[in-house]
Amino acid sequence: MSSEAGFSNPSTDRDVDDAPRWVVLKFGGSSVATADNWRNILALLRKRREAGFSVLVVHSALRGVSDLLQSALMAAAHGEPDDALVADIVGRHEALANDLGLVASEVAGEYFDELRQLLAGIRLVREVTPRLSARVMALGELMSTSLSVAWLSSQSQRARWWDARQLLTVTHDTDAPERRRYLSATCNPEPDAKLIASLDTEQVHVTQGFIAGNSDGETVLLGRGGSDTSAAYLATMLHAERLEIWTDVPGMFSADPKVVTSARLLKRLHYDEAQEIASTGGLVLHPRCLGPLRRFGVPLFVRCTPRPELPGTIIGDLKQDPEPSVKAISLRQNVTLISMEGVVMWQEVGFLARIFDLFASHSVSVDLVSTSESNVTVSIDQDGDPLSDDDLAALVSALSEHCRVNVIRNCAAVSLVGRKIRAHLHKLGPSLSVFEEHRVHLLSQAANDLNLTVVVDESQGYRLVQQLHHAIIGKRANDDTFGDSWEAIQNPVDKQPATTIWWRRKAAQLLDVLGDRQACYVYDSDTVQERIDALKSLSNIDNVLFAMKANSNVDIMRQVYGSGIGFECVSPGELDRVFGLFPDLDPKRVLYTPNFAPAEDYQAGFQLGVNVTLDNLFPLRQWPDVFKGRDIFVRLDPGKGRGHHEHVRTAGVHSKFGVPLFELASLQALTEQLDCRVCGVHAHSGSGITDADSWRKVAEILAQAAERFPDVRVLDLGGGLGVPEKPAPTVSG
Repeated sequence: MSSEAGFSNPSTDRDVDDAPRWVVLKFGGSSVATADNWRNILALLRKRREAGFSVLVVHSALRGVSDLLQSALMAAAHGEPDDALVADIVGRHEALANDLGLVASEVAGEYFDELRQLLAGIRLVREVTPRLSARVMALGELMSTSLSVAWLSSQSQRARWWDARQLLTVTHDTDAPERRRYLSATCNPEPDAKLIASLDTEQVHVTQGFIAGNSDGETVLLGRGGSDTSAAYLATMLHAERLEIWTDVPGMFSADPKVVTSARLLKRLHYDEAQEIASTGGLVLHPRCLGPLRRFGVPLFVRCTPRPELPGTIIGDLKQDPEPSVKAISLRQNVTLISMEGVVMWQEVGFLARIFDLFASHSVSVDLVSTSESNVTVSIDQDGDPLSDDDLAALVSALSEHCRVNVIRNCAAVSLVGRKIRAHLHKLGPSLSVFEEHRVHLLSQAANDLNLTVVVDESQGYRLVQQLHHAIIGKRANDDTFGDSWEAIQNPVDKQPATTIWWRRKAAQLLDVLGDRQACYVYDSDTVQERIDALKSLSNIDNVLFAMKANSNVDIMRQVYGSGIGFECVSPGELDRVFGLFPDLDPKRVLYTPNFAPAEDYQAGFQLGVNVTLDNLFPLRQWPDVFKGRDIFVRLDPGKGRGHHEHVRTAGVHSKFGVPLFELASLQALTEQLDCRVCGVHAHSGSGITDADSWRKVAEILAQAAERFPDVRVLDLGGGLGVPEKPAPTVSG
């Protein structure tokens, strides 16, 4: 198999030409939880077999089962009933088995019984040791893999079940705390010729993620993200050509799509970039899985089980030295800082060593570090294995013997992740202005030059990620790094071949219309209707208006009117045109926005009964009788213009359009004085806008401004939708 473009793959350099070509496929809990997904998995296994691969499958417990097992453990430890939790666990397996044509009790019944027995014993003694916790938690993977092998066999796919505790033996660290030895163990895998020779290459082999065995034959867990790590260990042991991690998302993204819907798919990453993204808050991979893969040069492919046609993300060794760039904005919540301060540390040899020995002795892992002559501040990530209040108090007490200690809770770490960050700082300067109004607790630039991290109050984390992504990544062109946005992937527009573009499809009609002329304007009513229907289908928009200044063609206007869309006019002439064409038009379907107009223009709008918009305070002060007792809309200047060129950005310090936000108090006083009711607030920040985040920001500004005016019932987001000059390039698998 040839290397993917842009990557080297040492694992494909074989000493023996006829050596088996292994691929390890790992599936997460969501991927194995439905019969539909299992049909996709079966098709994928057959495809890999047809390509000449020998296949090992590693997969997780069914979605939600590990959480239920954890809850059952806690209930049993407190002597509380766990029957409902056990019934839920069994029920999920029974439901999947039924969909797959199996009987769960016949396939996984022994594990159901073992779960009940273990929980009964814990409930009697009301204690959960790490050893017992590992045995209970392992049952989720044992149950799910039993079902999967039974179903694959029923589909005429030769499959063999393996107990991962026999395949993976963890390194035995007798000095480590018991909790770590049983619940967060590690392996040191090497290519294993005996294992490779023992596996029948004509079978699909299935085993569990997350679990392993120790030298005493006991069950241990590989910690958070353990299934990814299991798959990486086994891929290196088999000297696999590739590891494929199949999950419910299409790959790794430039930000968490739940926070930034315009986040872009990352098509290609180096191992260390992917590890940095995972370490700083990425949820798709666990960072621990990447070390073994990098050591032995096994490429990693992240793909989507429900949509296997998507290209996903490829992680490996980049052949070329990449340019400095930021590839992702990551976020970790629930970060705790420990600040240690005192003059005693200044020039004192060995101070840091003693301090960090205390962290080690209390089994506390430090993430970020910032130092000065009189202060050392470190961060602790509390999401994985959170430090209890008692353990934290004990650590603080020990540290306090050496310095003054301050614990800062509820922080968020926002990280810019990429390549050669230091060489990119001059370009990042303007983007970092988003931190201007925020308290920064810690700033850390990674020694490996892969990230720049800022720790702020947790409440500001999401907004800062959105702002930084828009400023740094949002406008990046498609290249070898970035693919489609999350929005585009979740709501795909059919990428039709060129022959279906309307002007190609209707070429003969266009030539007939052209006749002997050199050129002419042509509008395609079918395309216009498609755009109208797309706008009307937006679930979060109540009404759509057509700006007459965009196109006043009579036929276009009739099509707009017939589709139930209203109009936005800026002059008495445009009002005359609209009502001349449509005398029965409801005036409330018209928004009228004159700009620096005489009093009679405003009077004309009020006489027609349309929604009249005021875009500066002068008319209220100069002609109070025109507006007294009226319902009006107000156009605001959101403070920043948007769009593809400065000449079309109709907001900001150089704009003449809209009431500036600093004049809102004056506007409020004037409208109250004239008994003038503000029923709508409007903003038009520019044209050619392609970033969805721009609309969100304008909406937030309008919503905040509307709080001053109790009669507001409409937030009007004005602006021009950007039209790509050419389709974005597609991504090959």
